[in-house]
Amino acid sequence: MRTLSRVLDETAQEFPDRPAVFYEAQTIPYRALAAEVDRLAAGLVKLGIEPGDKVGIWMSNIPEWIAAYFAIAKAGGVVVPMNTRYKTHEVEYILGNAEAKAVFVAQGFLGIDYAAMLAEVRPNLPHLREAITVSGAAPSLRPYIDVLKLGEDKAAQAELARRQGAMRPEDCVFILYTSGTTGHPKGAMLSHINMAENARQITEVMRVSEEDVFLLAVPFFHCFGCVMGILGAVTWGAGIVPVPVFKADEALHLIQKHKVSVLYGVPTMFVLELDEQRKAVAAGKPYDVSSLRTGIMAGAPCPVEVMRGTMDDLGCNVCICYGLTEASPVITMTRFDDPIDKRVETVGKALPGIEVRVVDDAWQPVPLGETGELACRGYNVMLGYWKNPDATRQVIDDEGWLYSGDLSTLDEEGYVRIVGRKKDMYIVGGFNVYPAEIEEVLFTHPGVQNVAVVGVPDRVMGEVGMAFIIPRDGHALDPQEVVDFCARQIAAFKVPRYVIVGKDFPMTASGKVQKYKLAERGRELVASGAAPRIEPRKPGR
Repeated sequence: MRTLSRVLDETAQEFPDRPAVFYEAQTIPYRALAAEVDRLAAGLVKLGIEPGDKVGIWMSNIPEWIAAYFAIAKAGGVVVPMNTRYKTHEVEYILGNAEAKAVFVAQGFLGIDYAAMLAEVRPNLPHLREAITVSGAAPSLRPYIDVLKLGEDKAAQAELARRQGAMRPEDCVFILYTSGTTGHPKGAMLSHINMAENARQITEVMRVSEEDVFLLAVPFFHCFGCVMGILGAVTWGAGIVPVPVFKADEALHLIQKHKVSVLYGVPTMFVLELDEQRKAVAAGKPYDVSSLRTGIMAGAPCPVEVMRGTMDDLGCNVCICYGLTEASPVITMTRFDDPIDKRVETVGKALPGIEVRVVDDAWQPVPLGETGELACRGYNVMLGYWKNPDATRQVIDDEGWLYSGDLSTLDEEGYVRIVGRKKDMYIVGGFNVYPAEIEEVLFTHPGVQNVAVVGVPDRVMGEVGMAFIIPRDGHALDPQEVVDFCARQIAAFKVPRYVIVGKDFPMTASGKVQKYKLAERGRELVASGAAPRIEPRKPGR
C-alpha cells in the first residue's frame, strides 16, 4: 500500500515527460508537477506545518489545487478540501472545526470574494496561521509563489525527506466534510490506503493507462474529483484536463482539443453534453468525440436513456459507480463485460477487498433480493468522523461494517440495486443535500413558523429542493424572497427552487411531519406544472 506522495513520485519517475495537466495554454509534464509539489511541500514545512496539521484548499479546479493536494500530503499534513460555493458561516465552521493551521485560497470564484470572506471570519479562527493565495494579492494573504521560494531552503528539504520515511499508509491524510443531517457537516477522515487503493481499483476496472486523458469537470473538493479523478489518473500516468466551471459546449470542445478518452460526470453533466452534441449534429457541426473510450457516471441515480445515449451518441463506454465519502468513496462498480441490463439497472458489484451486505434496522442481514440498508466492510472504510466518536459509532459497528443509509437489494450474483434512501437526503447535480441544514436556515427567517424541505425531480439537476412553509401569523411570505434569503446564506446548490406556503403539514400521531407525503405532493406539483420553479435573484435586483 502506498502513500499519496509515493503514488505521484513513482509515476513521475516512470513517465517524467508524459503530460500530467492540460490547462488553458499550459501543458505540465509529470516531472514538473512532481518538482513543484516537492518545493511546495518543503515550503509548508518551512512555514511550520507539522505532521497531522490540517490545511484547507478553497479553490476551483486549477493546477494549483492538484499541487497543493499532493504537497500537503507530502509534508505530512491533512488535506481539508472546501466547497467553492461555501458562504461565510460555512467557511468559518469547516476551518474552525478542523483546527486548520493554513489554507490555500483563490482570490475569488464565480463572483464570490474568497479573500473578503476569509478576512471576515479569520478573527474567529485562532488555529489559522497562514492563508496562501494562488493569484493576486490581498492583506494577510501569502502569495503561492513565495511558498515555493521558501521550499528552496535546504533544512526544510531535509526535514521533508525525513518525514517521507516516517509516513505510514494508514495515517489520516484527508478530512472531507459531508453535509450534516443535524445542520453541521461531519468530517470524514480518510487514510492514504483508503484513497490510493480505491483510486487504483476504480481505474484498473476502466483499464486506464498512461495513454489516457481525463476530463475532470467534477469538483476537486469532492471524492469524485480528487480520488476517482486526480489520484486515479496519476496512478497510471494519465493526463488531466481540469475544468473550473462546467459548460457542456466547453467540455465537448476540450474533449476534441485534447483527445480526451476518460469522461467523468454526474448524470446532469452527461444530459447536457448529450443535448449539446445532438444540437451540433443537427447543425451539421458535430464535435469530434471519437477519442472517448470510457468514464464514470456517478453521484446520482442514472436514467437508463442517459446511459444508453452516452454509449450510442458519445461513444463513451461509461461505468456506473456507487459509494459515499465515508467509503473513500466507491463501493460497487459496473464492469465492461456486464450485460447491458446490469449496467443500466444496477450499480454493479463490490470492488475487490470490499464486502457488501443488506441489513434490516437492527443491522442484521436480510435474505437475497429483499430491501434493506446497504453496508460494506473493507480497506475503504473511513477512519471515523473527526472529533465525533458518537457519530462514528452510529455508522460503523464493532466488526468494521459501514452503514450507508441507502436502501438497496443484493442479488445472487452480487449486483447491487439502489432503491431509495433511508434518510431524506437528496442529491442536486451530484451534491448531497440534507434538508435539516436548509430547514435550520429557514427557521431563522422572521416570517417562518414551521418548515419542511424535501427533494423533488428536476430534469437537469436530478433533484432540487422544495420548501413547504407555514408562515407566522401576520406574515405574507413571498416565495421569491424566501429563495433569495436562502441564497444569501448557503451554497447555491442547497437553495430550494420551489417554495410552497400553506397552513399545515401531514403529521403522525406522535407529532412528526410525514415527509414522504410532502415528497409525494411535491412530485405531483412539479409533474403538473402547478408549482413555479424559482431561481435566486442576483444581489441588487
